[in-house]
Amino acid sequence: MPLVLAATPIGNVADASPRLRDALATADVIAAEDTRRLSRLTAALGVTVTGRVVSFYDAVEAARTPTLLADLVAGRTVVLVSDAGMPLVSDPGHRLVAAAIDAGIPVTVIPGPSAVLAAVAVAGLPADRWCFEGFLGRRAGERRRRLAELATEPRTLVFFEAPHRVASTLADLAAAFGADRPGAVCRELTKTHEEVRRGTLGELAEWATGEVRGEIVLVVAGASAGAAVEVDDATLAAAVAVLVDRGMSRRDAVDQVAAVHGVPRRRVYSAAT
Repeated sequence: MPLVLAATPIGNVADASPRLRDALATADVIAAEDTRRLSRLTAALGVTVTGRVVSFYDAVEAARTPTLLADLVAGRTVVLVSDAGMPLVSDPGHRLVAAAIDAGIPVTVIPGPSAVLAAVAVAGLPADRWCFEGFLGRRAGERRRRLAELATEPRTLVFFEAPHRVASTLADLAAAFGADRPGAVCRELTKTHEEVRRGTLGELAEWATGEVRGEIVLVVAGASAGAAVEVDDATLAAAVAVLVDRGMSRRDAVDQVAAVHGVPRRRVYSAAT
């Protein structure tokens, strides 16, 4: 029997598909990132779960995968659900999927709600080419280093972020990409208090200094060809550090960062030392 990856509503329970209802009702095993949320979802859907329910979150994914694989090998249907949206998208599940494929077990999907796709569609930014970056690093230095790498990315960028870090992340985005770069903060998508706030990164960073609550997706326009981006010294230093970590000499790294950002070499050198 297959491993079924099932998308669950990201806020509005009415978005649940008939296939999801049937899968939850008939599964031999349901592996859920949060069993309490699963219980609330099935109650709201009027679904009676007859199979075994096991928790399957980041900290136990490695330990639980062999048992779930054994269920699959024994012919049981295992349905994998995350807290909301599509499993594996910044959620656990990759180990189980890889193990099932290696064992020759069919893996199928029940498509449905996705915070990533919903935000890309509603942000009002180019959606023909985009890339998903998930959650940025929690530490400021790690976050800024990654943003320095993305400063010249031409595709629309999509990030997840915790509400208490939205202000600092938007400030770092404005510093790395330029305060005039367009963006959107998509908050509580499909829920009662859904909000999509659009503007420049500078405007959004200023707005976020107030209290921000709920599930957040950030969507940022890609870099325009040949566009100059005003960057601070911390971003320049982070960009140099990224290249040096990859094996480039400091001299060459300084030269490349200066060329990419269109700033004097001496400024980059000073920022990086």
